[in-house]
Amino acid sequence: MASAMANIEALKSVGENLKSRMNKTVEDFRTHLSSVRTGRASVHMLDSIRVEQYGSEVPLSQVGTLKAPDATSLTVEPWDKSILGAIEKAIRGSNQGFNPMNDGKIVRVPVPPMTEERRKEAVKQLAGVLEDHKTSIRNIRRDGNDQVKKAAKDKLISSDDEKKANDEIQALTDAEIKRLEENFKAKEKEVMTI
Repeated sequence: MASAMANIEALKSVGENLKSRMNKTVEDFRTHLSSVRTGRASVHMLDSIRVEQYGSEVPLSQVGTLKAPDATSLTVEPWDKSILGAIEKAIRGSNQGFNPMNDGKIVRVPVPPMTEERRKEAVKQLAGVLEDHKTSIRNIRRDGNDQVKKAAKDKLISSDDEKKANDEIQALTDAEIKRLEENFKAKEKEVMTI
C-alpha cells in the first residue's frame, strides 16, 4: 500500500511539473504580447530590438533608459553616448516602421499611427505565435501522457489511475490553451481598436 501511495505522489509531481511548464509557456506568450505594437506608444515595443555594443548584441533595455513620454513617442537615453548611432540603426532596422532621430544625447522614436493593413499584419503574426505556443502546450501534454503511460506499463499505477491522470492532463491542457486564446483575443481587440 505504501508503494501505491508513493506512486500517486509521483503522479502528483508529474502534474505539478506539467502545470509549471505550461504556465511558463503562457507567460512567455504574454511577454510576447506586451511587445506587440498597438496604437499607443509603449517601451515594450522595443523589447525585441538588440543593439551591437562592444562586439556583442544586447537587448536595447540594457544599454539605456527607455521611456514613453507621451502616447505618440518613445525615447532611449543611452548610458554610453558613443552607441547612439548603433541604437538608431537597430531601431530603424527592426521592421516596425519606426524612424528614430538622435540629437547627440537621446534617441527619439516617433510612433506613427498604425494603418489598417499594419494592424491586420500584426494580428496575423500574433496568430502564428499563438499557434506556436499552443503546440508547446500540446508537446508538454504529450510528455506527461508518456510519463503516465510508462508508469502504467511498469505496473507502478493501475489502469484507473492512468485514465484519471490522462484526464487531468487533458483538462490542464484545455485550460492553458483557453488562457492563451483569451490573451490573444484581448490583444487582437487592442490592436484593431483605432
